[in-house]
Amino acid sequence: MIRPPFNARFLRFASLRRFARDEQGATAIELAILAIPFFALIGAIIETALMFLAAQVLDAAVQDASRLVRTGQAQAQSYDITAFRTAVCNELFGLFSCANLQIKVNTVTNFASATTPASPLNPTDPTQWTLTPGFDPGVGNSVVMVQVYYKWPVTLRLGGLNLATSSDGTRLMSSVRVFANEPF
Repeated sequence: MIRPPFNARFLRFASLRRFARDEQGATAIELAILAIPFFALIGAIIETALMFLAAQVLDAAVQDASRLVRTGQAQAQSYDITAFRTAVCNELFGLFSCANLQIKVNTVTNFASATTPASPLNPTDPTQWTLTPGFDPGVGNSVVMVQVYYKWPVTLRLGGLNLATSSDGTRLMSSVRVFANEPF
């Protein structure tokens, strides 16, 4: 094996030492290392905030639409489930796909008997709903339960660390109101 002269080996070693001491580009390398977790964290914060905002908007929309049932306005105007869905959707500011809202309005005998299902989704196939939509707003003094559910799509998924609770990449949002109609 032919060995390079001592000077050539020394120069190669010296250039490696200079390269190791050189700090130009260190910031770029540090940014590259930290950028992925940083932007993932920022994305998770934004997605969580958007999800909380959407849940609050859904809850407020159901509250406002339920007021129409409670005061008898929905009954006086012969609302059906489509009209009630429209009343809810008018308050959603375009955050939701109104066609995907699952709505059930029904009368119950008393407040104690107003129970919701553990989950309105099929446990073996979370893409299927078990909730039967319906609209029965009752009459004056009836106890009414309004249930509205929506599968919110989760955009950011980082392995097992995501906000989706379903295998189809969605998170279930719900808003339920139980009230006694006014004596109209």
